[in-house]
Amino acid sequence: MNHTSAVLVEPLEQETMSRVTWKLVPFLCICFMAAFMDRVNVGFAKQQMMLDLKFTTAVYGFGAGVFFIGYFLFEIPSNLIMVRVGARLWIARIMVVWGLVSACMAFVHTATGFYILRFLLGASEAGFFPGVILYLTYWFPLTHRSRTVALFMTAAVLSNVIGGPVSGVLLELDGALGIRGWKWLFVSEALPSLILGVVVFFRLPSGPEKAAFLRPEQRAWLVDRLARDGKQAVGTHDLSFLQTITDPRVVLLCAVYFANVIGGYGLDFFLPTLIQRAFPSASSGLVGALSAIPPLFAIVAMVLHGRSSDRRGERRWHVATALWWAALGLLLASLPVPAIFGLAALVLAVSGRWSTIAPFWGLTTTFLTGRAAAGAIAMINAVGNLGGFAGPFLMGFLKDQTGDYIVGLRILAGAMFAGGLLALMVRLKPARDVQRNVKSGVESSSLA
Repeated sequence: MNHTSAVLVEPLEQETMSRVTWKLVPFLCICFMAAFMDRVNVGFAKQQMMLDLKFTTAVYGFGAGVFFIGYFLFEIPSNLIMVRVGARLWIARIMVVWGLVSACMAFVHTATGFYILRFLLGASEAGFFPGVILYLTYWFPLTHRSRTVALFMTAAVLSNVIGGPVSGVLLELDGALGIRGWKWLFVSEALPSLILGVVVFFRLPSGPEKAAFLRPEQRAWLVDRLARDGKQAVGTHDLSFLQTITDPRVVLLCAVYFANVIGGYGLDFFLPTLIQRAFPSASSGLVGALSAIPPLFAIVAMVLHGRSSDRRGERRWHVATALWWAALGLLLASLPVPAIFGLAALVLAVSGRWSTIAPFWGLTTTFLTGRAAAGAIAMINAVGNLGGFAGPFLMGFLKDQTGDYIVGLRILAGAMFAGGLLALMVRLKPARDVQRNVKSGVESSSLA
């Protein structure tokens, strides 16, 4: 492509990708906010539930984490089914079912019931996140992918910004109509998922080939660019599903993601508790408000980090550095520091935990396409999310054994630091001249 044609195509690219982004990403963000709120609201319900149901911290930690066992078992089948039946039908099904299960959490009476419903919530939500990541590859070329994933992931963080104060208010409905606050929380926060699941079925477009919101020349440009990206993917076209999920790069990425998730969810499910620990006289409403501060900072950090990754065409160091600053935040949070410094440490940990995600999936999707991508993305997400079981369980178990969260926080910090080292070990095809190719309109799939 010569300089003149590159100049001519640039406005078309910008206009097309802007339209696709505004059409898809805000709506998918709202859906993910509902999903993530239903996943982690048990952290806000923790104190009241433990008091009413006489749970130990270990019981709570196991129940919070067992979500990810169901998630792990159903993740890969769910993503493969989505390839066959389509994103619109399958994502709608996922949202309606998880909304129903989440609402049923209000009727928990025993530890066994708590474990079963958390397991079922994980099983019903399985496939949503990797399904959306796969769906985004149907619409966004490689050089737009990290920033798009970063925008999408802001939904999970924003759910904490909004969910913290909202959960605090719902908990303070305690006793209204004779219903405990934690029960109001589960039922109220399940309703958006049920409504959005129906909307997804009628609203989500299947792919760019028939996208009515794009002009013909925009559709033609996007379909051609995505086709060229697919042809340049590094050696996945002739691989079977088994060969893909046993690829050393995929195995290593599973380990990196596990390291991020073990620290991330170990932190997420105990964030309100850690804030209450730092501010012992704070009310439920104030704890909810303070819980919004770390994710609010994380939104800015993760978007800037994702854009930096795309601009430089670099993934591994962006993953590693985000993991390392999250580990530093967890380590500082374990130290006996004044409350305001403890909150700052949690800001550091939460922002690093989320800033990892965009360059990580940008790295992953540089060498995965088609059915190989569907299976491998689900595999990485499923195995990695086992860390979501291990992190909360370790935090709860070690709290009961030691009487504090210090050891748990330091173990999570060590895991995330190790994950950063593993990220640097991922080896992809060398990508010389990536920036020159991007500027000339020629996409490279080797943005490692």
